[in-house]
Amino acid sequence: MGKTSSAGQRSGIGVVDKAVAILAAAAAAPRTLAELVEATGLPRATAHRLAVALEVHGLLSRDGEGRFVLGARVGEFAAALPDPLLTVGQAVLAWVRDECGESAQLYRRDGNDRVCIAAAERASGLRTTVPIGSRLPLTAGSGAQVLCAWSDPAALQDVFASSEFTARSLGEVRRRGWAQSVGQREAGVASVSAPVRAPDGELLAAISISGPIERFGRTPGQRFAPVLVAGARRITTALA
Repeated sequence: MGKTSSAGQRSGIGVVDKAVAILAAAAAAPRTLAELVEATGLPRATAHRLAVALEVHGLLSRDGEGRFVLGARVGEFAAALPDPLLTVGQAVLAWVRDECGESAQLYRRDGNDRVCIAAAERASGLRTTVPIGSRLPLTAGSGAQVLCAWSDPAALQDVFASSEFTARSLGEVRRRGWAQSVGQREAGVASVSAPVRAPDGELLAAISISGPIERFGRTPGQRFAPVLVAGARRITTALA
């Protein structure tokens, strides 16, 4: 029997290796019992016994056609893992805040909103505070521009219908690699943002700073964009 692990690794604990092989097979595609046997090389009785046991523990489930698929408990375990973007991002946000002297945030897109997932606030003086978990529309602000600029335009029609920017202006954001806004989302507030990418180039988030226009001026990107872009690159490098 030579297929007890899809990764070709064995722990020496036979029942664990066989259970992992079944989970890996179900993760690749929904499987009937016969297909589990074929994918793992396990005897039918063994595959059935282990698959049913994994189902009892919520690690496997059945789809509408009775095939084995990953169970909800696998997602629960995954959700409990630390988010690498947050782990790395928090330290970089503190560096950006200290370099710029302004409050820094990290935003993810969620449908037609952006959600603040991490923040590093300016210690004193007039500042903008965006609590973690805050939901802001994708229709205004430099963070919104960044998250839209690297998204599929076809998925943004509802956003463009009421946004403070256009598809053409997002092309300029992509060209220069950052965005700025002055009083666009909130009167008296300016911001600068840059895209945070995964090592494979996928857009993960927008890293931003925000503060009063009196400190930022009318062209804050010229002053702060290099720091934001450098911060974004630091996150990408750390994730790699």
